[in-house]
Amino acid sequence: MRIAIIGTGYVGLVSGACFSDFGHDVVCVDKDASKIDALLKGVMPIFEPGLDQLVERNVRQGRLSFTTELAEGVKGAEAIFIAVGTPSRRGDGHADLSYVYGAAREIAEALDGPAVVVTKSTVPVGTGDEVERILREVAPDAEVSVCSNPEFLREGAAIEDFKRPDRIVMGVEDGRAEEVMRDVYRPLYLNRAPLLFTSRRTAELIKYAANAFLATKITFINEIADLCEEVGADVQDVSRGIGLDNRIGPKFLHAGPGYGGSCFPKDTLALLKTAEDYQSPVRIVEAVVKVNDARKRAMGRKVIKALGEEPRGKTVALLGLAFKPNTDDMRDAPSIAIFQALEDAGVNVRGYDPESVEQARPLMPGMTFCDTPYAAAEGADAVVLVTEWDVLRALDLKRLKAVMAGDELVDLRNIYTPQEVTGAGFQWQGVGKPMRGRTGSIEVADRSPVSA
Repeated sequence: MRIAIIGTGYVGLVSGACFSDFGHDVVCVDKDASKIDALLKGVMPIFEPGLDQLVERNVRQGRLSFTTELAEGVKGAEAIFIAVGTPSRRGDGHADLSYVYGAAREIAEALDGPAVVVTKSTVPVGTGDEVERILREVAPDAEVSVCSNPEFLREGAAIEDFKRPDRIVMGVEDGRAEEVMRDVYRPLYLNRAPLLFTSRRTAELIKYAANAFLATKITFINEIADLCEEVGADVQDVSRGIGLDNRIGPKFLHAGPGYGGSCFPKDTLALLKTAEDYQSPVRIVEAVVKVNDARKRAMGRKVIKALGEEPRGKTVALLGLAFKPNTDDMRDAPSIAIFQALEDAGVNVRGYDPESVEQARPLMPGMTFCDTPYAAAEGADAVVLVTEWDVLRALDLKRLKAVMAGDELVDLRNIYTPQEVTGAGFQWQGVGKPMRGRTGSIEVADRSPVSA
């Protein structure tokens, strides 16, 4: 099958590479000539484990190509995927759909035969209806159907997620669209990936509902972590205790500095705006957004408090800057809010990340970037573990302590146990853990409830 992908960002490039690896003939289209030139040279615009090898193999075997010419890309395509960005619109939080609608118009002008136009971008409910209206307005005689096929890819594990998905959601309004989409995903039948066909609007809402629910789980356990610190409980044990209930499950119950990235922040905001437009408020999601925003700032205050009564002039090393490991994505990363809080307090900040430094530089102009975690910690009064990269999971803690000026280690991901950290000579703070001093003994203040 011939497939066209409009947009070579995260979703478009991963989808195009994986579809071509299934054996389809795929053309990826992007207006950014420099991005296309780089891809033709084998240079990826994003960091995603295994993506460069996947692209190189399918380009070499003639199944994957890149162009800036949309008309060339969609020529003869049976399925045309719109995978352009839908960032939060400035001022009101609505998803900016200008790129989606612009792509729809250009596709309509270039259609040369029957096709299914598929919105792969994350879009609010009703976007597919508008895409169809545009297509029929610009190309009234075209034989075209519109499908919603939201993506559920985790950055850092996108290729595995695409090839072995939990489910494939497809919103269609006619039999022809369903038939074409079954052919698109036929290679996954052997993996028994469940195909869920719904109405188009249902498919659009499924994506937002899924991300909002996962964001809620993260925010819930973060608030429980705060309570754990107050009462002397251990949030990791709480997470295990509730996660073993198969009605709840263990995933997304890891306490930390809050969620970030390209999906959860903008998708929760877009869902709120959709609910507002339809006068059907989703108050739980409203609370999730507010709590998560406050969470990141609170982590900055947590680090400042660890520096003592006079933080100004002290130095902190932030280890891990991307919003999660195995990606270079800095969008809404908790490290940004933590850095800003430290800088506002007059603290000197040094940073290390194995992949995201170039993306972080314009967002953190006052930071000193270092090539290794030990270089970042040199002369620091405190080290803060922000992102749980594998390279940060087995640090030589004694070596780390030896190059520091101070002895504070704030572990915002609970990577290390208090015993191994304090055993290396650090003062330690985790998230949702009983406070412990250098000896590792539990120090819990009297937190008895106050009588009414």
